[in-house]
Amino acid sequence: MEKNCVGDSGDSSPEHSQSNFEMDRNPSPPVSDDEGPAEDSIGNTIYSKHWLFSTLTKLIEVVTTEKNKQDSQEDLDEEMENEICKVWDMSMDEDVTIFLQEFNAPEILLRVIAKSRCCRLTEICVGILGNMVCFAESCVSISKNDDLGEVLLLLLCDSDPPTLLETSRLLLTCLSRVEVTNTWIERIHKRPSVCDNICFIMTSSTNVDLLMKIGEVVDKLFDLDEELMINWLKRGLRQQEEQAAGDSEDEPSSVIELVPCLLEAAKQLRSDNPEGLDVYMHILQLLTTVDEGIQAIVQSSEVGKETWSLLCDLTCNELCQADDPPLILQEQKSILSSILAVMSVMFSSRTDQEYMKIETNMPLISSLVRILQNLEDCQKKTVGYSKLSKADETDSEKTVLYEEDFHLKILKDICVEFVSNILILLTKESILEGLKQEHLNEQKCSCAIRNLLPLYCTAVESFIKVVHEADKKLAVALENNFPTLRDHT
Repeated sequence: MEKNCVGDSGDSSPEHSQSNFEMDRNPSPPVSDDEGPAEDSIGNTIYSKHWLFSTLTKLIEVVTTEKNKQDSQEDLDEEMENEICKVWDMSMDEDVTIFLQEFNAPEILLRVIAKSRCCRLTEICVGILGNMVCFAESCVSISKNDDLGEVLLLLLCDSDPPTLLETSRLLLTCLSRVEVTNTWIERIHKRPSVCDNICFIMTSSTNVDLLMKIGEVVDKLFDLDEELMINWLKRGLRQQEEQAAGDSEDEPSSVIELVPCLLEAAKQLRSDNPEGLDVYMHILQLLTTVDEGIQAIVQSSEVGKETWSLLCDLTCNELCQADDPPLILQEQKSILSSILAVMSVMFSSRTDQEYMKIETNMPLISSLVRILQNLEDCQKKTVGYSKLSKADETDSEKTVLYEEDFHLKILKDICVEFVSNILILLTKESILEGLKQEHLNEQKCSCAIRNLLPLYCTAVESFIKVVHEADKKLAVALENNFPTLRDHT
């Protein structure tokens, strides 16, 4: 559905919203008459108080009339729509938002949302509120309104994508403000249907903007409140256990499992929205920080296989490919860190599963080593850049460089640990197969060992011993490259 008004800002901050505001999307908001009284202007703007007051009054009249008309649920008068869209545009201005707050506009918009059966009208009203909460004072005031908060959460079961998008944007903005975070989290705790509604959106929507925004809401919620994340996970785990025992009295679809929903949304975003995919991978990583999350992923063979298959395919066939420049890791470090962290936890938890056996995952070893090789190249370039520009660097540039190094270090730590867990389980047969398929060779093995030493000596020593059984020549070459290994083999 195409929107003619202010759309998704893509960020919870007013500065971001204003910078992305497209002024040509609607007619310019009305201004005060230059010859009229100066007191008609809203704050320091040129917008008219009288016009805004008049429009809000008409808005009340619209829903008052609409509730008695069965044929009005999908239609909004074009002139009225244009007028309300101007209010939506104007609400990007803080002075206008303050005036709307003083005029009790949130209560008016609440009444409109509650009574309206017009999707477009609901979308615009939520959009206005979404702009208003970009400013601290209005955000606090709106968040304290329990009736409004309940109605907004109920809107998550709406079937209109633009309305859901604006609702998600509003929720993300509020969750990003420390002053009101707890208010919204407590509200969501009390309404379990929020989980079901969000899961339904993730599994059924094809709107990439909506999936991106709803993913950001979930990511923020789980990052802020581990208890909420565990509660949402437990609902799905209880269903798994009841259905496995055959004593569930509920319908099979009464509770939607979280992990399959996340995977479905990630698949939808995979081609069209890399940033959105990154968000969903981070949500999966957050799940693995608690036992309930790990269980939700690996307890069901079907869910575990689906998760592993998606993550392995992303790692081996899409991210950090052989023909990509090493610096691609600067763009992919976040998503790769999340993916590898989840896979590493899964591998450590359930290596007995067929889909995770070493023999079926030799291409993964090659991909992990390639990541380590690119990390080495990135580190060399970063060091070289630092030496060349150290004298001319500003504090800001040093901070950016440090942050990049920090995130690359996180990726390296995760990757190295994962590789160590794999190497220690390699058998003579799997090494021979890896050599045959060229997933292993002297260069790749040396790269892995170089990055694992000295922290993962046990894994390296175990690997060298098995290499001796599989390929004596390769083992000797590796020991020549790393003389300290001879004392332990």
